[in-house]
Amino acid sequence: MDTLYDIIIVGAGPAGMTAGVYAARAGLKTLMLEPEAPGGKLVKTYIIENWPGIKNVMGVDLAMSMFDHASHLGVEYQYGMVEDIIKEDDTFEVVTQDNVYFSKSVILASGTVENRLGLENEEQYVGKGVSFCAVCDGAFYRDEVVSVIGGGNSALEEAVYLTQFAKHVYIIMRRDVFRADQMAVDIAYANPKIEFIFNHKPQAYLLEDNKISGLEIAHSHTGEKQTVQVKAVFQYIGANPATAMVSKLNVTDTEGYLLVNDMMETQIPGLFGAGDVNQKGLRQIVTATSDGAVAAQQAFQYLQELKLKKKA
Repeated sequence: MDTLYDIIIVGAGPAGMTAGVYAARAGLKTLMLEPEAPGGKLVKTYIIENWPGIKNVMGVDLAMSMFDHASHLGVEYQYGMVEDIIKEDDTFEVVTQDNVYFSKSVILASGTVENRLGLENEEQYVGKGVSFCAVCDGAFYRDEVVSVIGGGNSALEEAVYLTQFAKHVYIIMRRDVFRADQMAVDIAYANPKIEFIFNHKPQAYLLEDNKISGLEIAHSHTGEKQTVQVKAVFQYIGANPATAMVSKLNVTDTEGYLLVNDMMETQIPGLFGAGDVNQKGLRQIVTATSDGAVAAQQAFQYLQELKLKKKA
């Protein structure tokens, strides 16, 4: 067998990197696997103003600080897209596109992937007017006009949240039928700052000074185009948890989110979850780091029990 790790962490976002810090401090041989740049959604967030103790910090700077901390403590890092996780007896096989790694425990911190509109320059302007998180970015658009894309609970609830800052919020929907529950619809309709634009689809971002200045939309049936002048486009057209690698293990809900208890344990001993990949209410940096700390501590306890079991 190749190197046997105490813990393999799948994902190097805030949850994964915090788990790495706690695991390394507990003296555990730890590997972190990540298919993109370390930091997860942090590196796609321009400025963060809700990280306790720091008034504002660039997302990429906070990501690198967390990564440096984990690396300094001895957490190994490898680039890799995890495709499968298999448990044989008390050993996990973590299969990537190019390699197979072995571990006594696994923390899944792979996060979610937001659905995209597929418009030109979309990735380039994430954090510069294109956002997937009103709680993260709403305060940057105080007294501005913004738009929300989508007709589900998240879209309507986040639109209402944005009215604390924005002077006007357009909710743009490709149909005239809501996916949200009636209470969310009623609350949004009752807010004087919110205006609905039904039966329209986003076509293109309008740009000025390297930032979003508006959005071109087209009627879903006629194709007739119009422009709305907005400083931000908050997109809520769904997100998918990155859990394909555990789809055979019966540890997710019907939407694919990982089912864990308050100790971040799944029903499979030695397999833990942390961060946005978990079924949970609030997905924020601070809740992800909390999950990561708990998951690493519980993994340590699991490994201690495993050691005692083998001695018995």
